[in-house]
Amino acid sequence: MAQETQSWLDMLTKFGSDLNLPKVDVDKLIDMHRKNLDALEQSAQVASAGAKSIADKQREILETAFREAAAMARDFKPTGDPKEVLAKQTEFAKKAFGDRLREGLTELGASLRREG
Repeated sequence: MAQETQSWLDMLTKFGSDLNLPKVDVDKLIDMHRKNLDALEQSAQVASAGAKSIADKQREILETAFREAAAMARDFKPTGDPKEVLAKQTEFAKKAFGDRLREGLTELGASLRREG
């Protein structure tokens, strides 16, 4: 089998030389692709580190928002006029999620600008 493969390679080599095709420097070709793959690996590592940083920041923002919401819920004791209770609940919801998430996204954007 090895002899058949060798004769096939010899036949292909002879065919290429008969057509006066330029010789291919296989080592150089492999080296070029190796450099491309190394560069691709490095860029993937950088992208992965950036994505991890963003995910960590998002987790931190959400943990803070939920911690603040839980603290506000413990302290929330609705009494009195139903309109006042509704106003307090609306304020609670805005503070618990809207304000904190807005602040967190602003922090995240600043973080991305520093890294990017």
